[in-house]
Amino acid sequence: MARNDLLGRLADISEEAVQRLSDAPGGERLMNTLNSMRDRVDELQRRVRGLEDLEKRLEALERRVDKLSKDDGSSSGSSGSSKTTSTKSSGASSAKKP
Repeated sequence: MARNDLLGRLADISEEAVQRLSDAPGGERLMNTLNSMRDRVDELQRRVRGLEDLEKRLEALERRVDKLSKDDGSSSGSSGSSKTTSTKSSGASSAKKP
C-alpha cells in the first residue's frame, strides 16, 4: 500500500516538474528535443530486436554448417578443403532461387 502511494506521489511530482520545465524559457525547445530523443530510442530498440533475430538465425546456420562440415570431413578425409567449400557454399545458399 505504501509503495503505491509512494509511486503515485512520485508520478505527481514528475508531472509537475515536466510542466514547470516546459513553462521555463527554452523549456519548450528542451521538451521537443526530449520527445525527439524518445522517438529515436524507440526506433533503435526496434532495430536491435531485429538484430537479435538475425543473430539467432546466424547461430542456427553456423551450427548447420559445422554439422555438415563434420559429416564431410569424416567421409572425404581432407577437412581443410571441406571447411573452405562449406564456407563458400553457405554464402551461396542464402542466394537460392525458389
